[in-house]
Amino acid sequence: MEHHWKGLRVNELSPSKPQPSTASRTQAYVVWTAILASSMVFADGAIVTVAMPQMRESLQASLSEMQWITNAYALTLSAFLLLGGAAGDAYGLRRIFMIGIACFGLTSLWCGLSGSAGMLIAARAFQGIGGALLVPGSLALISAHFPKDARGKAIGTWAAASGIAAALGPILGGWLIDNGPWQAIFWINVPIAVLALWLCWRHVPESPAAETVMDWLGAVLAVAGLGLLAYGLTALGEWDSHRAIAILLTLAGAAVLGLFVLHEKRCAAPMMPLDLFHVSAFANVNALTLLLYFALSGALFFLPAALIEAHGYSAAKAGSVFLPFTILMAVLSRRGGAMADRFGTRMLLTVGPLITALSFALLAPAVFHGGYWIAVVPVMAVMGLGMGITVAPLSTTVMNAAPDERIGVASGVNNAISRVAGLIAVAGLGVVATFGFRQAALWASPEMADLFAQATFGAFPPMSASPSDGVKEIYAAAMIGGFGLVTLICAAAAGASACFGYRSAPSGQA
Repeated sequence: MEHHWKGLRVNELSPSKPQPSTASRTQAYVVWTAILASSMVFADGAIVTVAMPQMRESLQASLSEMQWITNAYALTLSAFLLLGGAAGDAYGLRRIFMIGIACFGLTSLWCGLSGSAGMLIAARAFQGIGGALLVPGSLALISAHFPKDARGKAIGTWAAASGIAAALGPILGGWLIDNGPWQAIFWINVPIAVLALWLCWRHVPESPAAETVMDWLGAVLAVAGLGLLAYGLTALGEWDSHRAIAILLTLAGAAVLGLFVLHEKRCAAPMMPLDLFHVSAFANVNALTLLLYFALSGALFFLPAALIEAHGYSAAKAGSVFLPFTILMAVLSRRGGAMADRFGTRMLLTVGPLITALSFALLAPAVFHGGYWIAVVPVMAVMGLGMGITVAPLSTTVMNAAPDERIGVASGVNNAISRVAGLIAVAGLGVVATFGFRQAALWASPEMADLFAQATFGAFPPMSASPSDGVKEIYAAAMIGGFGLVTLICAAAAGASACFGYRSAPSGQA
């Protein structure tokens, strides 16, 4: 593939060279179509956390069911992202991207029509598959239509807008929940999907497909391994779980994922080409992604529940704490992309995760205090600063480390790793949060700890209609104790990710 004027690969767009104004309009449509589509996926991962208390009450869901409403989506999204990236390269980025948008819109409608926890879990699983088909395509389409020296700014725009959507999701979701049924958080995706489909059909050109064979066995092994791992970790967090069975399922999931890696080594057309990891920049930036998104997903999953249950925040107020995170991430992501193009990624991928780690360390005392403006909002602003510096250089490094004909699968691998990190965080940190909850309750009152015997963080038993002030205080202390333990682990993981950021590229090299 050759790069021509204005960064456009003209041989991918049409047989004849378009005029510069046409090329510029095409690039703009590519970016904004990618933003619209991927924003639904990113927002849906966060918006559900705000709706957890209402969904739990409406659906009469158990702890494991509530976790699986989140994990079913994260499981299929993470497992099929690899297949989605490979499918885009094999059958055409635009075609697979549009199929993903249509699937996501239809399954969002299904989620809103679900009348039981089991049906919602199934709908969320299929929704994740739709997201897995469109997310790699959103980033790969941008990379296909921009040269390397201009990708940073374009990806920064995509990252900023997608970050805004992800952070505005809980705010909008909280408002919808406070003023209507929780189902509206899914129905709102339908008109967005229709608009994205129309824009892509009318204005985004197709990229040539590569001749390759799809790795269906790899997809089965990835889904099975991640499913067993997530189920085992989730079961470990339940008070009355059969620990031996939960541990065996967790180990079985790890073993199947090991088989997946062995299969990928021997497969002629692997869905996760392991040779990509031979490139130092690609390997290190994906290690950074795993640790940083583990920390981010874990902290943000438990944050709304902690504020709602411990301090009586409304859903809208709990969602609005994401606003400073949104604003700073939006402002800095685009600038971060331009800075990566000019100065390289090492500094940004080191400083950004360290600032984010600091925000996680400060989040526990902020939630303990409970003050909206004094405590929680400033810490979320620090988190937005750290992530805003990090996201665009991270995506730019991933795409620049891969050859042009494999940008779809490279995007799929990196997105899959971020989703796997979130899946493991939600499932695994539930164990940590439960332990912290129990210990804090025992410390506050052994008698009341017995009353909370069936409680697990994220799906607590409903309080009585008019609990005493003492019960409220003990309950809040237990919530904060569980959340505090989670944030300490998240801070450590984010801090460790900075080491891989430093190693991801030589100083001054993008």
